[in-house]
Amino acid sequence: MGYQTKVYERGVFMEFTLGSDLKTVEKVAGWTMENFKQFILRNFEKALVGVILAVAFAGTYFLEEVSVVLNFYYLPVLVASYFLGRRSGLLAAVLSILMIGICAVLFPERFFPGPSVWKSIAQLSSWAGFLILASIAIGTLYEKHESKLQDLKNAYVGILEILAKYLESTDRYTKGHSVRVAELAMETAIAMELLRSEVETIRVAGLLHDIGKIEISGDILRKAAELTVEERELMNQHSEKGARILSAVGGVLKEVVPIVLAHHKYFVSKIEAAGNPTPELPLGARIVSVADAFDAMTSDRPYRKGIPPWQALQEIVNNSGKQFDAAVVEAFKRVIQRKLEGI
Repeated sequence: MGYQTKVYERGVFMEFTLGSDLKTVEKVAGWTMENFKQFILRNFEKALVGVILAVAFAGTYFLEEVSVVLNFYYLPVLVASYFLGRRSGLLAAVLSILMIGICAVLFPERFFPGPSVWKSIAQLSSWAGFLILASIAIGTLYEKHESKLQDLKNAYVGILEILAKYLESTDRYTKGHSVRVAELAMETAIAMELLRSEVETIRVAGLLHDIGKIEISGDILRKAAELTVEERELMNQHSEKGARILSAVGGVLKEVVPIVLAHHKYFVSKIEAAGNPTPELPLGARIVSVADAFDAMTSDRPYRKGIPPWQALQEIVNNSGKQFDAAVVEAFKRVIQRKLEGI
């Protein structure tokens, strides 16, 4: 059974047939795997620290050489401090000290051998002190590095925002479009509980998703009448043009390029619906696509008036699982509903 889905830039309708129930099941499985992958990525460092602590605790039980056991506990503390910051490192240090305390109570003969009890207590105390100091020192260096890096990122994103506003300043119909898309995409990514770095990449992609239009004639961009076939082909090339422009920048924007390239592609394409699989779209592109469509529908353009936000949201929901990723639409719906309730 076919369905109609809208190309929002010029009000053109396209129709294609959805795949079988098996393909729907495959899509659901894909969403599940995507969520699982995001969960692993979000918690990888914490899981690593937990595993090392568990191994250290097991080593405390099986190894009789106390000095080897104590030195092993530096690993989870250093990993936590380096990857998660001072607070997590200090927590790992405290947990390590508690574990050794428990083992010392369970196996006093191993930790306090013979008459040298005070010497063993001094050894454990100095170890605990160095463990805490190591967590504070490494964690502080990590946080200072992160603070400087974040300042650089803020300045970098600010420059990109200025660039986006400048590019749109000549057209009153698209003024502010990229900034609004970036904000909506960022809030959707946050609602999906993505990593902070991924959220920032998606926001930057939203700011720059239409940068390829600088190579398209302003007469075409501002044309009030329906575009000709040739003009439409030129307009449709702006994603590829934008990806090429951003690729020239180098490694700084390498994660943004695939999002900009794919942000106008359908979640289920005509080819895929006919039974031929297509490469999976980047999650960032699926998020920017929804935000872009919503802002395009609610904004006035030379060839039409914008529609109310609730109506635009319903259009997006109607095309969930077709033009748009259902998981993204669900998160986006929560974002827009909060905004509408706050009006």
